[in-house]
Amino acid sequence: MLAEDSVLLREGLVGLLGRCGHEVVSAVGDARALVSAVEEHAPDIVVTDVRMPPGFQDEGLHAAVRLREERSALPVLVLSQYVQRAYAAELLDSGDGTGVGYLLKDRVGQVEEFVEALREVADGGTVVDPEVVRQLLRRRRDPLERLTPREREVLALIAEGRSNGAIAKELVVSEAAIGKHIGSILTKLDLPPADETHRRVLAVLTYLRA
Repeated sequence: MLAEDSVLLREGLVGLLGRCGHEVVSAVGDARALVSAVEEHAPDIVVTDVRMPPGFQDEGLHAAVRLREERSALPVLVLSQYVQRAYAAELLDSGDGTGVGYLLKDRVGQVEEFVEALREVADGGTVVDPEVVRQLLRRRRDPLERLTPREREVLALIAEGRSNGAIAKELVVSEAAIGKHIGSILTKLDLPPADETHRRVLAVLTYLRA
């Protein structure tokens, strides 16, 4: 069972899996269709992307977690460009911790590597990209530990709803200096530019949760 919103990549994977001796019983492009197709076909393994319609956030991974909650023995291999830490840890802890994998598309160096990972997960093994492990371990630490005292101070004022100008006045520095501090804060909190998210809000949420 394959779930991938990119038509070209989806069809490419269908062809690749077929050439490697696997039967793709269904290939879909969104998380809702993934859940329905699993219920209909009862596949031996699910391969899914993370970001899928309609929101292109974590729909695919959330669906995978839901499926594992309902079918703990269902092998799931996540193949994505992103590490969605919120659900990645939950997926890896689901069921009895077997038959699950998380690979990053850009770090799969050879077709044989992907096919072998697929077979291992289908057989009940666990395959996780080292970068996924690194980011999950980082999540368990204080996310603010990389910030300087001044950056923490700036973030605390952002959390109070202050504008850059108001923060600059409070700390008696230039507004340009505040802009640099905010840029550094967003980088250290692993919040890269993204059209679908507001990084300043996410930074405040990270601060409040820490």
